[in-house]
Amino acid sequence: MIRQNCLNCTCFSKTLFTKLDKEDLSALNEKKDSYKYKKGSAVFTQGTKPNGIFCLGSGKIKIFKTGSYGKEQIVRFVLPGEIIGIRSFFSERNYSSTAVTIEDSQICFISKQDFQSLLNKYNYLLVDVITQLSKLLDEANEKITSLAQKPIRERLAETLYNLNFIFKPEGKDLKKPYTEITLSRQDMASLVGTATESVIRLLSEFKKEKLITITGRKITIIDPEGLYRIAF
Repeated sequence: MIRQNCLNCTCFSKTLFTKLDKEDLSALNEKKDSYKYKKGSAVFTQGTKPNGIFCLGSGKIKIFKTGSYGKEQIVRFVLPGEIIGIRSFFSERNYSSTAVTIEDSQICFISKQDFQSLLNKYNYLLVDVITQLSKLLDEANEKITSLAQKPIRERLAETLYNLNFIFKPEGKDLKKPYTEITLSRQDMASLVGTATESVIRLLSEFKKEKLITITGRKITIIDPEGLYRIAF
């Protein structure tokens, strides 16, 4: 466990806790637990009981569900400043998905009791949580529509276009003008909802069309506008 002060967190402005008064923010810093997770570490697993919520301070997390035959379906990615475990917190049910880090990450854990106390005191927190849940529902509906109506080629282009924003480095880096994605082909296939072989074949086509470059497992997006034209 490490000590991470919210005010020293680079993504504090993106969290739900920016409007807490000094006393409550200080109390939150004392009560929460902060941990460093290596890439590939499970934050929580499908079917286990939640005891609070998690706030991602740095790194990235993938949320996925495991089907009856053991196949993973990625639901979404979590970026710094975002909260995870909210739906299970309110439904009081076991986690319906698994959260695993895809980069070395720093994550804070807030107990159910402490978070409930903040919700009771700050009305804006509840509104922000409802807004976040509504956004997640909208994204899920859009993904369902895409899976049902778009051919695989268009779905992969849409996935890469969206990943361009998820993996894009913050700030201006003239040495890295393009977005680099290091997801496995299996994870990519899970996102698109198709076989890994189909993803590999289509990635090769996109490379020939100069939309992306491929170096080993790394995919570099060099023409997001071209991907957008295919996807939408």
